[in-house]
Amino acid sequence: RPTQAVRVPVIPLHMTAATMQVSQKDFQKAQEQLKLLKKDPGNEMKLKLYALFKQATEGPCNAPKPGMLDFVKKAKWDAWNSLGNMSQDDARQKYAELVSSLVSAESARQKKEASPEEGRHDGYETLIVTTKNNITKIMFNRPDRKNAINHQMYREIIKALEEAGKNDSTIAVITGNGDYYSSGNDLNNFTNVQPGEMEKMAKEGAVLLKDFVDHFIDFPKPLIAVVNGPAIGICVTVLGLCDLVYASDRATFHSPFSQLGQSPEGCSSYLFPKIMGLAKASEMLLFNKKLTAAEACAQGLVTEVFPDSSFQKEVWARLEAFASLPKNSLAVSKQLLRSLEKEKLHAVNSRECEVLIERWLSDECVNAIVSFFQNKSKL
Repeated sequence: RPTQAVRVPVIPLHMTAATMQVSQKDFQKAQEQLKLLKKDPGNEMKLKLYALFKQATEGPCNAPKPGMLDFVKKAKWDAWNSLGNMSQDDARQKYAELVSSLVSAESARQKKEASPEEGRHDGYETLIVTTKNNITKIMFNRPDRKNAINHQMYREIIKALEEAGKNDSTIAVITGNGDYYSSGNDLNNFTNVQPGEMEKMAKEGAVLLKDFVDHFIDFPKPLIAVVNGPAIGICVTVLGLCDLVYASDRATFHSPFSQLGQSPEGCSSYLFPKIMGLAKASEMLLFNKKLTAAEACAQGLVTEVFPDSSFQKEVWARLEAFASLPKNSLAVSKQLLRSLEKEKLHAVNSRECEVLIERWLSDECVNAIVSFFQNKSKL
């Protein structure tokens, strides 16, 4: 018995020391692997890596809390502080595992890209654009960010719409890669702005947004949205400018403008009351109501809802049938349907963007976005 009593505590101590050595070695290797990643893993993932690195090298958060308006430092501090009393050894191990998962994902992605999809267009990083069977498909491709639209993605969608409007395809389709259709405007667009540059940011953002919505208004061919999952913000409001909207039954539609201290865009202030009536439009645009696919269909925003299990098969069979119709007849008919509204829609778009500049520069909007990031960091 005395012999056993001496040996029992020695075994786990020896194992802990060995584990720590392995963890330190993996941690150093992970730091080198991270430098070799070609694709930016996104701000959310970078925050996790930052927090784990600080925890692994310095232990629990000991830095003073940054000011509320210093979004970047505040986000970093919150991420580190959220790890609490996690041991440095555990943090090293989790850091190494996270980097390993990023490396594996990038390797798989590179293998897939090595054999490009038929008819794929070059020159896009945030989209996958293909033309096949008379259909140009514009697919949001930031699945790790829930297809949130950053400034680069706005510009690439504009470019894709211009190309699709001029090429030989009969119809154009917009959809999302992954679980989300799109989570809307990437709020990180607002986080790296210095206080003195707020007005410049607001004006440049409004110019980009106006150009983006103008391309939907002016698109010359049938434009069809295939909403494969949750849709939020700008990607919901421009649905009123599409000719058909097909949705999976797991899709939802949410435009939380007042929650973020902002105001409607995408011509929704004009089109949504026309589509669904003033009271139902107010529920969405003023009071942040999230619609199910069935509710959006009942209110006229969505054309038809399909079971998620058969969504892609049913929708694409139908789209291929549409694409076999006479191309010029479809384009001319669309112009007749839209021509009387075009001037009005451009005027609405301009006014919405003017109001948004005022909103983005307001204390109310800044405070709402700060609150959003605070709540997000607590999840």
